[in-house]
Amino acid sequence: MTTALITGASSGIGAVFAEKLAASQHDLVLVARSADKLQALANRLSQQHGIQATVIAQDLTAADGPKRVWDQLASQGIEVDVLINNAGYGTYGEFATGELDNHLNMIQLNVVALVDLAYRCLQGMKARGSGSIVNIGSTASFQALPYLGIYAATKAFVLSFSEALWQECKPYGVKVLAVCPGPTETEFFKVADFPTSLGESVGQNYASPEAVVDEALKALEKGQANVVTGGDHEPGVGECRAVLPRETLVGAVGKMFKGK
Repeated sequence: MTTALITGASSGIGAVFAEKLAASQHDLVLVARSADKLQALANRLSQQHGIQATVIAQDLTAADGPKRVWDQLASQGIEVDVLINNAGYGTYGEFATGELDNHLNMIQLNVVALVDLAYRCLQGMKARGSGSIVNIGSTASFQALPYLGIYAATKAFVLSFSEALWQECKPYGVKVLAVCPGPTETEFFKVADFPTSLGESVGQNYASPEAVVDEALKALEKGQANVVTGGDHEPGVGECRAVLPRETLVGAVGKMFKGK
């Protein structure tokens, strides 16, 4: 039995990864802040699929959050075969008027915690000659987003880091995949405090979390370095960047996101 560690597992894409991997007979380690939601999910998946599901309620915006998770795994003798780095968030608004602590927490969760857990998990994967690391990016990984500037920058990091790691890990038999969803039916826009009118215009063709996870697992099986999920969003990811100067594109996106 292989074990999958999933961050941000209490809802959305993370919860669907848990359901799909449990159905394919992976034991689970579910990580998020909400102990009650995680335990309910763990109980249901354990009963349905006969797998073991370990719950770790941990806020990964804490600097020692990933180490706390790792220490709990070590104390229980749990080895991670599949890492799903899904936890992350964004906040809408101008950088200069936002809260500095919120900006730094976003970087901590979206980048630092992701790198920390990838490094720790990779040591065992490399020694065993197998394993998979899935890092959740975004279509924002490809484009600067005024009013979501830090979020887009962190997701650009996720894509670049994942693709480099994909190449480095080939000799070890470890797969690495960056998943870049377009607008998806999750709580992202609500958590980001995105204006309702803008959320509706940006997300006119929301993908379901189930569709995102299905596409991600197919791409992982094929050994791809990245996959853009969400059907209608995939063809346009690189087209605008190829045609328009960066300043023009950023300006247009900025006007759209500001709602003017």
